[in-house]
Amino acid sequence: MPINEQNDGGDNPGGASSLAKFTGLAFQMIAIIGAFTYAGYRIDKAENHTTQWVTAMLALIGVFISFYVVFKSLKN
Repeated sequence: MPINEQNDGGDNPGGASSLAKFTGLAFQMIAIIGAFTYAGYRIDKAENHTTQWVTAMLALIGVFISFYVVFKSLKN
């Protein structure tokens, strides 16, 4: 009977497993999007906007920047 073996990322020359790399990328995305959204929220609150356009725009910019960071790091 063959033994079930899991790939723990031992072939990775950097020493970090794939799971750790992708988990780190996910947390980076959350941090970037969260920071931009929070900044937009604070701006909208300070300016007393009835419609939160700045929050929406900065959240969208945060998404694009986080995708850029992910694609750039996956290239390497």
